[in-house]
Amino acid sequence: METNGTFEIHAEAEEIVARKDVSYYVSHILFGRVFRIVLLLLFILAILIPIVYIASTSLKEPIEIRVSGALLPTGPITTINWIKAFRNVPLVRYLFNSTVVAFFSTILVLVIAVPTTYSIIRFKTGGWFFPAWILGTYVMPPIVVSIPIFAMVKMVGLQNTLLGLLLVHTMANMPIAVWLMDSYIRAIPKELEQAAWIDGYSKFDTLRRVVFPLIRPGVLATGVICLILSWNEFLFALILTYGVQSNTFPIGISRYVGEHGLQFGEMSAAALAGIVPIYILVFLFSRNLVEGLTRGGVKG
Repeated sequence: METNGTFEIHAEAEEIVARKDVSYYVSHILFGRVFRIVLLLLFILAILIPIVYIASTSLKEPIEIRVSGALLPTGPITTINWIKAFRNVPLVRYLFNSTVVAFFSTILVLVIAVPTTYSIIRFKTGGWFFPAWILGTYVMPPIVVSIPIFAMVKMVGLQNTLLGLLLVHTMANMPIAVWLMDSYIRAIPKELEQAAWIDGYSKFDTLRRVVFPLIRPGVLATGVICLILSWNEFLFALILTYGVQSNTFPIGISRYVGEHGLQFGEMSAAALAGIVPIYILVFLFSRNLVEGLTRGGVKG
């Protein structure tokens, strides 16, 4: 009887522990998962609502846009806003200008930033002052340097040109490119470069043949981020360009002004036409972007 009693006590204890385990799972683990899912859905919803609102506005009748605040169209769906968006404003030209400036400025940034960052990290170029000065320029408000930059661009005769804006975007995105590339280059073992030097490689050949293939994902992520920053830039484009031949997409959006104020339907259609390529780009390189942002935020 004593043995049976002991067995019953152990069985009861195990049952209590099992109940506590189930209770802990339900109250902590399961609740935590549900909370994270709900939080994620709310975050996605907060991101998608403006996009859905822009898309629905571009498909509404002009009169419905002004009298109705509904998220989705309550009347017939129309494409008149899309037709007017491309007919009344040279939107294709603005998109082309933005593409040229963003693409070529990104190429220039990478061509300069990769060897610059490599030289700073491996050979201590400029001591402590040079990298601090490069990164310090990024925290300075762009409006502070807008007038000096306009004066310099005008001095060389590049105002109201894509080349002038392209060079300014290159300068503006250089600090963020150096910052992002820093962690990638630091992660490469120095022994690989030393072995290349022993084999007779020059410093440039080492960068090109040894270092660059290893940091290619970081270069890609940095390039995408710089391209997005250039595509969305407004201040310098507003100051340095003042014609159809050089205005970029963010400036072109402000051209949708009619007799009765802003043409919200046309502006929504144009905005959607401008952000879709960027969303596709981010979707295609999302993994590289996440890795670039997380690794770029960790030093050492």
